[in-house]
Amino acid sequence: MSKNVKDTITGEQRKIARYAKAMGHPIRMYVLELLSKQSCCYSGDLTDELPIAKSTLSQHLKELKEAGMIQGEIEAPKIRYCLNKETWKEAKTLFKSIFNM
Repeated sequence: MSKNVKDTITGEQRKIARYAKAMGHPIRMYVLELLSKQSCCYSGDLTDELPIAKSTLSQHLKELKEAGMIQGEIEAPKIRYCLNKETWKEAKTLFKSIFNM
């Protein structure tokens, strides 16, 4: 009986791939680094910080949020973004385990 790819790939490998995909753009890495240096940041501040269209920034934030790497809380008229510390703890553990570090 031959193995199916779905049977070969573990849930942990899927999670690592999802995190890696979310981090796979320099703008997203910039946002993550910025958020790692402060407790939170407002969407308007990010728009001022980055020379990109608001819609482009919004797409990057959406990708990070869908991967669970950041959290967004609406404080009208802005959105406050913070790192999701639980996700980062898990990601750190998964990346270490896959690379035997």
